[in-house]
Amino acid sequence: MDLNNRIRMWRAEKRISQGDLADLVGVSRQTISSIENLQFCPSAKLALLICVALDKKFEEVFYFE
Repeated sequence: MDLNNRIRMWRAEKRISQGDLADLVGVSRQTISSIENLQFCPSAKLALLICVALDKKFEEVFYFE
């Protein structure tokens, strides 16, 4: 079971870049890119920070497949 995400979709809706989101949550742009491309699984804390920054519930951003 893999943890997938809709970060790219919600970023586009809010019109923020990977760099902007990275600044909001305190990581590098490369980290956001790696999470979006399923190359890196974020910690629970980072996942929640991303949800807060995107103003979305956890289950709206992350899901298991």
